[in-house]
Order: sequence, then C-alpha cells, then structure tokens
Amino acid sequence: MSALPRTLNDLKEVLCLGVAGNFAGHLEQAGETPDFVNVTTQEAKAPKGLFPYYIPHHPGILGCFPLSASEIIYPKSLAENAHLQAEPEVCVLFDVTYQAHQVTELTPCAFAVFNDCSIRKPGAKKISDKKNWGVATKGVSKTFMPLSHFEAGCELDVMHIASFLKRDGQFHAYGKDSSVLTYSYFHGQLKAWMIHQLNEQTDFGPLENLSDIIQAANQPSQMMVSLGATTYTEYGETVFLAPGDEIFFCAYDSTQHSAEAVFQHLCESDQHTTECLPGSSTLHQKIV
Repeated sequence: MSALPRTLNDLKEVLCLGVAGNFAGHLEQAGETPDFVNVTTQEAKAPKGLFPYYIPHHPGILGCFPLSASEIIYPKSLAENAHLQAEPEVCVLFDVTYQAHQVTELTPCAFAVFNDCSIRKPGAKKISDKKNWGVATKGVSKTFMPLSHFEAGCELDVMHIASFLKRDGQFHAYGKDSSVLTYSYFHGQLKAWMIHQLNEQTDFGPLENLSDIIQAANQPSQMMVSLGATTYTEYGETVFLAPGDEIFFCAYDSTQHSAEAVFQHLCESDQHTTECLPGSSTLHQKIV
C-alpha cells in the first residue's frame, strides 16, 4: 500500500474521478436527474456512472489541477441561470493494478473528506463540464486517514459526513449529517462496480469513455474517487455559494463524537474549525 499523501502536490499524478448518483435523493435535489434520463443501470439504486474532474497531463481544462484545502475560486463568467453549489463527500485513494490495458484491482490506501464543488447549469453535455473550471475549484482535506481495506468493518464504516456554511457570521447546516454506510453502493459492491465502469463505460450522454482516458493518462498508478454527495438540508438545497461564504466539512468518527458536538465545537473554537477533533478529516474553504 502506498504512503499517505503528505501534501496536495502528492496528488498531481493521480487520476481523479467522482461517482454520480450514489446517494438516494441527491441528483433530484441538484436538478440533475434529466441529465441521466437515457442512462440505464443494472438496478434502480445503482450509481449512474463515473466522471473525471482531473486528468494528469490532459491538454484541456481537465488537466488543470483543481484541488485546494483552503479556497474555492468563484467562476468568473457564471451565467444568470447557473449557480455554484458545494457537495460534501468522502474520497478514497486507490492503488491501481492493470493487466492488458484493463483495470483488474483497486487497492485502498486512504480516505479524506471532499468537496465536489459543482456548477449547476442547464445544457451541459458532460458531467465534467460542471466540475473543473480551473485552479482551486475542488476541495480536499489535508488530513488523509489510512484505509486498510474496503469491506465491512473497515476504518471508514464509523465515519459520518457533516457540512456547514458560514454566511454573514452565522453557521448553517448544509448537507444532512450522514453515515457513509448510507451510500447506495459501498464496500466490495462499489469497488466491483467501479472496476467495471473503468473498463466498460462508454462515451454516452453525460458520461465519458474511461478506458480511453486511462490510456491517454498513461495508466496512472493511483486514482482518487469521490464516492458521492450527501443530500442537502433545506437550506443547502436552496442557498447557493457566493463570494465571502465559508464552508466547513468534516468526516468524523461517530463512535467518538456526535453531530451536535461537532457543530458546537465548530461554533465555539477560536478559529471556527474542527481540525483538533480526534479521528476526523476536516476541510475549511473560503469562496473567493
């Protein structure tokens, strides 16, 4: 198993992907259900697909390294009918094994809390069109936690995802506090599905041919996959990001902390962070 990332620069050679539709109700809240109307899945609860948001050495915008642990840069030319919305998730870093140009194994190394910040705009042809608009357009914690396996009983199982937005000096719950065990696909089922998608997903509708992307990126030795966003609170669903906002995401050990304790700590700490919570991966970003 590879060493944990020490800085975000350690991720610059890592292919970064996200799972679409892996949390019941999220696509509906995000207004993205029409994008997948022609995408068929093996069962109703299955994720819709994998999308790239960073491809090392790609000549286009997806080759721009978007990860930041401190800020989100607001899009310069956002259309009137488009909005910016954060997406609280966890991401997993995998070592990748190949055989004959096919992905045969994903070996988990680490996980962290993640912000799959996205532009909500009608008419986007691909999911990736809404996912990377340059430097500091995604968020990931500097604190990666070791993940020895990705089956029942792994280190991830006790984690909850909490997220808050600070606006005008007030904290608001942004996403619903959620156990990672409420992902639609998880553990071996999700890993097997990801391996299948990496090898078989074609260029169709909002999805892209991942095998071609992997080969163009020279079969990267690692991939980082964000597992899907939680559902929003009523506030998070209807209030979009604006310059001056601050977001606080926390993947915390639910055997050590309660949702109420995480929120109280955030409000009472001097710097309004959850960084000193043991057993947690935290992210604080300013929208600039």
